[in-house]
Amino acid sequence: MTEKQHNPWKTISKERVYDNKWINVSHAEVITPTGTNGIYGTVHFKNIAIGIIPIDEEGNTWLVGQYRYALDEYSWEIPEGGCPIQMDKLDAAKRELAEEVGLAATHWQEILRMHTSNSVCDEMAVIFIAKGLSPAFAPLDDTELLQIKKLPLTKAVQLVLNGQITDSLSVAGLLKVNWMMNEKKI
Repeated sequence: MTEKQHNPWKTISKERVYDNKWINVSHAEVITPTGTNGIYGTVHFKNIAIGIIPIDEEGNTWLVGQYRYALDEYSWEIPEGGCPIQMDKLDAAKRELAEEVGLAATHWQEILRMHTSNSVCDEMAVIFIAKGLSPAFAPLDDTELLQIKKLPLTKAVQLVLNGQITDSLSVAGLLKVNWMMNEKKI
């Protein structure tokens, strides 16, 4: 379903207006696809977003709760983190699973690649299922204060459907896993 299309946007000028170790923001003067003058702000991510849905033999998963500064609210999510562009995505997923919920897995399956908000940023996300779980230790990220919740996977999907989980990686990943289970693909 991917079709190559000619880019109808014309960039007149582009300037980086903000930069830190996670993102940079650019401001562009453009000609829009309809031929009008316009502006465009873009957030460029320096990491790939990684999400993990750990599933044990009893059909349970783990969610991570934390206060999200950008939203100014608390959020329950699948274990997630950032993967530097040059790093292997699976290695990053293994690190995040150990850091966030104290688990290691023997079986990994990539289930989804997605863009998180393609109208304003270039963030790419990759989501994995992790099975064959065992305890693992990794030091916590010093910027995170996390709560961990183990619950049936079906309950986590219900939290998405009820609008109680709104994080894009969690919503997409849990709905994909639910579909895969219904189709007997996992």
